[in-house]
Amino acid sequence: MKISQKGLYALQAMMALARHYPDKTVKIRDVAAEENLPEKFLELILLELRNARMVESVRGAKGGYRLRRPPSDIPLSAIMRLIDGPLAPFADADHLRSLIARDVEHRALYQVFLDVRDAAARILDNTTVADLIEARKRAGLKSKASPRLAKSKTDSPAVLKKTSV
Repeated sequence: MKISQKGLYALQAMMALARHYPDKTVKIRDVAAEENLPEKFLELILLELRNARMVESVRGAKGGYRLRRPPSDIPLSAIMRLIDGPLAPFADADHLRSLIARDVEHRALYQVFLDVRDAAARILDNTTVADLIEARKRAGLKSKASPRLAKSKTDSPAVLKKTSV
C-alpha cells in the first residue's frame, strides 16, 4: 500500500477541519497555513472531498470549509480510497482472490498479500479522523497556529541584522 502526496494532504486537511468541528468553518488559506500545505493543490483536494460529500463549503465572509459529519464517522480508509484508490499493495482484493484461486504454485504468496491488504484495510476502516485528533491531544500537542501568527520578533530583519554582525 502506498499513499500519495495528495492522499497525505487530504488526510491532513481533514484533521485540520476536524480540530475546528463543529464550531466553525475554516478558510483554505488557514488550513494550508495550519498544515503547511500548498494552497492551490489544497483547493483541488477540498473540491474532491466536497464532491464526495465529506466536506461542505460555506460562502460569505465567515465562509470556508467544514466537515459534513462528525470526525468519528469518517474512517481513514474512506479518504484514502477516494484519493488513492484501492488499499491493496497491488490490484484489489478481488484480483488477489482470483490469483489465489488459479495460481496454485504461488497461492501462498498471494495469500500473504491478501492478508496484508486485509489487515491494513481493517486498521484504516477502524481508525477515524477523530481517533487521530484524540491521539494528538493525548500526546500533548496543541493546535498549530498559523505561521503568520507564530512568527517571533527575533525573525524580523532588524533583529537579524543586529545578531549577524
